[in-house]
Parts: sequence; structure tokens; C-alpha cells
Amino acid sequence: MISNLAFVHPDAKLGNNVTVEPFAYVAGDVVLGDDCWIGPGAVIMDGARMGKGCKVHTGAVISGVPQDLKFKGEYTTTEIGDYNTFRESCTVNRGTASKGKTVIGDHNLVMAYAHIAHDCVIGSHCVIVNSVSLAGEVEVGDWVVFGGHSGAHQFCRIGEHAMIGANTYVNKDVPPYVKAAHTPITYVGANFLGLRRRGFEQPQISQIQDMFRVLFQDGHTYSQACDLVMSQFPQSRERDLVVNFIRESKRGILKPYNRNIVADTE
Repeated sequence: MISNLAFVHPDAKLGNNVTVEPFAYVAGDVVLGDDCWIGPGAVIMDGARMGKGCKVHTGAVISGVPQDLKFKGEYTTTEIGDYNTFRESCTVNRGTASKGKTVIGDHNLVMAYAHIAHDCVIGSHCVIVNSVSLAGEVEVGDWVVFGGHSGAHQFCRIGEHAMIGANTYVNKDVPPYVKAAHTPITYVGANFLGLRRRGFEQPQISQIQDMFRVLFQDGHTYSQACDLVMSQFPQSRERDLVVNFIRESKRGILKPYNRNIVADTE
């Protein structure tokens, strides 16, 4: 259903059973998949490519012009998967010449007033809570949760199943399965509660916790700790994912566990 009070450009390509509510705006270079819902006052700009079953609430702006002074009007897109929800007044910018596109996977929840900047790559099943701000070219793995009012510096990477605490500023890479918080950003534990909720078996969780003691609590450099983990723990997807993530980091890894910081906040 397309409201008579909405504007949908005649060149826009809409799938089956798409709803566009009053006062919404859909530009011409837009593709919306089946069963999408565009709420009242939502804005879908040129370059948006959206899969099926997505919901865009009032005041949200999808595929807006990048807030990057290097952007010169080049053709770029925002590629969004299926069953994503964008709540009130959140913003997603399209790509720049750097990557050409901003990419968001499937089944993500982007809450009110959050911002996803140009050329970000977001996985699937992520929760980006109210007023979170992700700078340009941030990479986020699957099943990541950002606490409210947190933010990530340009080029940072956050590994899958990580959890970022509220009000945390991410300026270093956060490996998979890590729970991180504080300023400067610090390892505070394994995200074992999230892993249990997602079906990880206890032997997997125990191995992750044991690896993290070596990596973040025993006082080794990250280079030394990675070597120890590779020699002391049996091969597994979890081991290799964490070690490779750390070894490939360009911005550096978050600070290791600091008992004094954690004790002060308990």
C-alpha cells in the first residue's frame, strides 16, 4: 500500500506487498524488497538497495549523502539485507570512493538516533542500541551488541559475538567473543552470556574463557599470547578466529584486563 500522502519516485523499484506510509519519501534510485514497511516521515535516498521484510521508522534516513569532506558526489550505494529494523531518526550513509558502498547484513536492529557512517560493513543479527555512532569504514561481525551511547572510531573492527558496554568509545579493535567497556576501552571478560543464548556448548565457552586468560589476563604481549594459544589449545574455529583477528589488526587491540578498573566499577 502506497499512501497518497507519500512521495515515491516513479523510477523506484518496489517489491510485492511494500507499504509506504504518509509523508515518507522514496527517491528514484532505490530498490525495496518484498514486504518492506516504510513508516511515516521516513526517507529512503538514492543508492538504497534493501532486501525483504525491512522496517524503517519515522524520521530515519537511509542512504544519505556521506558526511565525509572527501566525498565528491561519486556514485555509491547502501546495500541492506533482509529483515532489518531501523528505528526512529537513525541514519545510514551510503559509501564513498573508498569502498563504494555501505553494507548491512540480515536481521539487525538499529535503534533510535544511531548512526552508521559511510563504507561501514555490518554483519547480521547485530543490535546497535540508541545513540550509538559508528564512524566511516568500521567493520562489525555477526551477533555484535553495542550498548547505548557507545561509538567506534573510523577503521575499527569489532569481531563477531562481541559486546560493547554502554558509553564506551571503541578506538581499538575488539576481538570476537570479547566483552569490552571503559575509557580507554578494556577487556572485561568473555561474552559468555551472549554465547549461551546463541547456542554455544559449554566446552566451546570454556575453551574461549581459557584462551582469554592467556590473551588478556596473564601479562603477555599479544604476540606472545597468540603463540601460546596456538601451541597450548587444540585447533578449533574459535581459536583460529580470535588469533587471526589479533594478528591481522592494524589499529591495535583493546587494553588487557585491568583488575583495578573492573573493581572500581563493580
